[in-house]
Amino acid sequence: MKKTVVLDIVALSPRVIGEHTPFLKKWIEKGKRAVVEPVLPAVTCSAQSVYLTGKWPTENGIVGNGWYFQDECEIKFWRQSNKLVQSPKIWETLKKENPEFTVANMFWWYNMYSSADYAVTPRPLYLADGRKEPDCHSQPMELRDRLQKELGQFPLFSFWGPNANIASSKWIAEASKKVDEWHNPTLNLIYIPHLDYSLQKYGIDFDKIGKYLKEVDELCEDLITHFESQGTQVILLSEYAITTVSKPIHLNRIFRNQGWIQVKDERGLETLDAGTSKVFAVADHQVAHVHVNDPAILPQVKKLLEETPGVELVLDEEGKKKHHLDHERSGDLVVMADKDSWFTYYFWLDDAKAPDYARCVDIHKKPGYDPVELILNPDIKIPMLTVGSKVLKKKLGFRYLMDVIPLDATLVKGAHGRLSEDDLDKPLLVSQDSSLVDSDTIQPTDVYDVILKAVRG
Repeated sequence: MKKTVVLDIVALSPRVIGEHTPFLKKWIEKGKRAVVEPVLPAVTCSAQSVYLTGKWPTENGIVGNGWYFQDECEIKFWRQSNKLVQSPKIWETLKKENPEFTVANMFWWYNMYSSADYAVTPRPLYLADGRKEPDCHSQPMELRDRLQKELGQFPLFSFWGPNANIASSKWIAEASKKVDEWHNPTLNLIYIPHLDYSLQKYGIDFDKIGKYLKEVDELCEDLITHFESQGTQVILLSEYAITTVSKPIHLNRIFRNQGWIQVKDERGLETLDAGTSKVFAVADHQVAHVHVNDPAILPQVKKLLEETPGVELVLDEEGKKKHHLDHERSGDLVVMADKDSWFTYYFWLDDAKAPDYARCVDIHKKPGYDPVELILNPDIKIPMLTVGSKVLKKKLGFRYLMDVIPLDATLVKGAHGRLSEDDLDKPLLVSQDSSLVDSDTIQPTDVYDVILKAVRG
């Protein structure tokens, strides 16, 4: 078997490769590039799961970054157990062919309790007093301790939130090199998230994102040069492209105005009670799963969605089959935004009644994805002082609320999730071995076959 690294550069698309990415531009031009048709939804968990299983969400069950757990009547995002992926993984196939094959999964998602030989993934410490501390989880467990001893603590707050920056991607890159040095895996899956942050904050504005593209380019140059110098073949891959948007759509507010949403008053603030709502949306970037607990109003809900400005596609049972989303975890209806729009999870009508988590980075409590978490509230007059005082409270052991996230969804300028029409706005796969890729455009399920072929040599 041939030693292979798959470098997953989030949000890398043909549109952003150019003057700000000189190394990648040259490396891609001398190799074989294929555009990858996006998965629906074109989001991290769904795309990665298709790549690693060769199966659509219909079979692997990953219908988004989160979904409505019907047996618990709760919306949950960013779960981590690999048991949630309902199809065999590529490394299981390869291990059956050759028991000496090993794999390292460095920060691809659903990376806990899997059959991977080596795995590292974000896993904060949630302390009894309410504090959240940076940490990670690994397989084997001692790998986490060894990596953090060598590289310092995993920089969780650089991985997501208003302080998200290159530090987390650099840590992952260095950790990947260490795992390669210590364990020499046959296949090394490496996730580099850095572009996700700036492109969602600014959209495709090269005056603002050029700096971040350069940072990713330099990181890729370091990683690719490192692995190629050892004779390891590198496959460059991305999951989706981010495009500029300007119109947030608040589906749950639309449903609430119809009297279909049930909220619960909690000390004067509101939370969404999905289990007793007649209709609600699980918003995930530019796609939303709409659950209709009252089947009698399903036609009415479908008609309302079709008439909602910014909604491009409304998938019923036939539509879900066509787009490989006919799975029990999917909504009764699945909607896709047009290219200028995206879906929020917002359900309150008065910001004074927004739940306490709305102004915080809280990916597990929010009943939907919230890219506004990347943005510090512009109404905070002295951000360093405000944030610094809250950090000080934390260090002194006091309870605190890091409520620094705005409630203005129009601040988000970039999104993904829909099916892009333009090849410039699609993910890509690049290999220096042209025999691995026999077409200029491939399906996302084909990525599995390309990786399989690469490792088999």
